[in-house]
Amino acid sequence: MATLITQLIYITTTVVNYSHSDSIEQEAASEIPENRPPPEWPSAGAIEFKDLSMRYRPDLPNVLRNISLSINGREKIGIVGRTGAGKSSITLALLRIVEFAGTITIDGVDISTIGLKDLRTKVAIIPQDPTIFSGTVRTALDPFSRYDDARLWDALRRSFLVEGSSTDRITLDTLIEVGGSNLSVGQRSLLSLARALVRDNQVVILDEATASVDLETDKKIQYTIQTEFKGKTLICIAHRLRTILTYDRILVLDGGNIAEFDTPLALYRNNKGAFRSLCEKSNITESDFGT
Repeated sequence: MATLITQLIYITTTVVNYSHSDSIEQEAASEIPENRPPPEWPSAGAIEFKDLSMRYRPDLPNVLRNISLSINGREKIGIVGRTGAGKSSITLALLRIVEFAGTITIDGVDISTIGLKDLRTKVAIIPQDPTIFSGTVRTALDPFSRYDDARLWDALRRSFLVEGSSTDRITLDTLIEVGGSNLSVGQRSLLSLARALVRDNQVVILDEATASVDLETDKKIQYTIQTEFKGKTLICIAHRLRTILTYDRILVLDGGNIAEFDTPLALYRNNKGAFRSLCEKSNITESDFGT
C-alpha cells in the first residue's frame, strides 16, 4: 500500500507539472540540437516498446517489467488492468516523466535520444483529473501563445465546451480561478480535450479521461474521440470497458507485465482470460461488441 501511495503522489505531481511546462526541473535536456526529429515527426505514430522496465525510485520495485510490444500508426489501443497494474506508468514512460530501461521508439525515433520539449510537444495527454491553472480559457488552451483565436474557438466547439455562437457563457476571455474551481469537473475535462484538439498531435494519450465525469460529458468526450481523432494513434487507459470495445486492440496489464494483447473480441472469447473476467464483472456480453 505504501508503494502504491508513493506512486500516486509521484504521478499526480509530475503530470500536473507536465501539463503546463515543456520540461520539469532536474530533467534531461529540453532540446538536443544535434539530434532533433524532423519537423513533421511523428507522421504515422507507430510506437514500439522493447524490454521496457521502469521504477519510480531506485529503492522501489519495477512497476513495468520487460514490456515489449508494437502499436501500429493510427491504431486505437485500450489499456486495462487492476489498480497498480502499470497502466499510468506507460504514460509516464512515453512522456519521459520517469526515465526507464529499454527502448521506446515513435516512428523509428528513439525517444531517449531527443530533447524533452521535442518529445512532449508532439504527444498530447488528456489526464484523468485535469488541473487547470488560473488565467483565462485562452491561456489554458494555448499557454505559449502559439495559435490564433480561430483555432482556439474551433477546438472549443469541436469539444462541445462551447455549443453555438461566441456569445455563450464560456469565451476565450473567461477567467479561470486557481485549479479551475469555477468550472465543473465535466468542463475541466472538456477543456483538456479541447487543448489536445488545438495541438493536433499524431499521438494522443487518454489517461482514464472519463473516470470522474457525468454521463452526458462522457458521451461528448466519446463522440469527440471517435470523430476528431480519426487517423491518430490513440492510447486510452480505460476506466469504463464499454468505451474501448470498438478499439483495434486491448492491452491487459497485470503487475507490470503484459497479460494479454489482442483484439477486443478475441480477448473476450478467451473464456479463461483476464479481459473476459473484467468483462463479466461489467456485465459485458458478446453482443456488446457489435458482431
